[in-house]
Amino acid sequence: MKHFVLLLSLVAWLAAAPVHAGEPVRVEASVDAMGSTYTVALYGESRDNLEAVVEQAFEEVRRLDRMLSNYRRDSEWSEVNRFAAQRPVRVTPELFRLLERCLDYSRRSEGAFDISVGPLMKVWGFYRGTGHLPGKAEVRKALEMVGYRHVILDARHYTVRFDRPGVELDPGGVGKGYAVDQMVKVLRENGVTSGLISAGSSSIYALGTPPGAQGWKVSVRHPRDSRRTVAEVYLKNESMSTSGNYEKFFQANGRMYSHIMDPRTGYPAPGMLSVSVIAPTTLASEAWTKPIFINGRAWAARNRLEASRAFLCEDKAELSCAWLQ
Repeated sequence: MKHFVLLLSLVAWLAAAPVHAGEPVRVEASVDAMGSTYTVALYGESRDNLEAVVEQAFEEVRRLDRMLSNYRRDSEWSEVNRFAAQRPVRVTPELFRLLERCLDYSRRSEGAFDISVGPLMKVWGFYRGTGHLPGKAEVRKALEMVGYRHVILDARHYTVRFDRPGVELDPGGVGKGYAVDQMVKVLRENGVTSGLISAGSSSIYALGTPPGAQGWKVSVRHPRDSRRTVAEVYLKNESMSTSGNYEKFFQANGRMYSHIMDPRTGYPAPGMLSVSVIAPTTLASEAWTKPIFINGRAWAARNRLEASRAFLCEDKAELSCAWLQ
């Protein structure tokens, strides 16, 4: 199983090389948090300053892990999942605003994006597991607990409640993107103007450009061969995220089942191999990959949303990959 979605083509300027007087300094570092590896590559004038900024960005990811992780029992997200079916749960304004945006994505995607997909991810074995083929009755039971309309927000009191038991929010569709955007905010507040931030190699934000380049060069991998690429793009002050059926999957009865669920049917979405979305923020690029993956090219063409560009690889007799016109 291949987990790498994007091949970050950090060309010659990212190679280790002696730094001469007046040349930009490059600092690169990684940290594991929220179930992913976050990597930052920055350019600036002072190595000490850049290293201090990188640590601030990593501390921001750790803070968000404590807020958004559904694997940490003490996180704010987990508290909502445990108690919101019993009573309104008061949350921080930050989490409340994020949930508001998630519900907005759900409405605009016609339910293809849904943070309440948690019960489906569990019944299909993708929560802390590698996959499991459920029976139809299991899927039907899980679907009874899925639906963004079961999530009730009270903007006056900053509370979240569920209108039925068993509803469970899954941050998988927004957590990495939101974290990357918050890291970018930290970098900008500290005067950084050139950097590339990635989460798990699938959600990327390009801040400015590398020295002497038109942008940060990013390649989209071939969905059937991780050694090949199908597209290249230069990013500048924008994000790119990719969702592919090769990220998490299992095979049963001669078929491949991907982790990309259609929350309306309860089954993995067919017809697409991968979708890459370029958008102004990483939250937006990450959130829109799955609705486009699930709803398909025609729907994406009618609903451009925040995606400034989208690259789709479809599962046809022959591989068909192209930018959305």
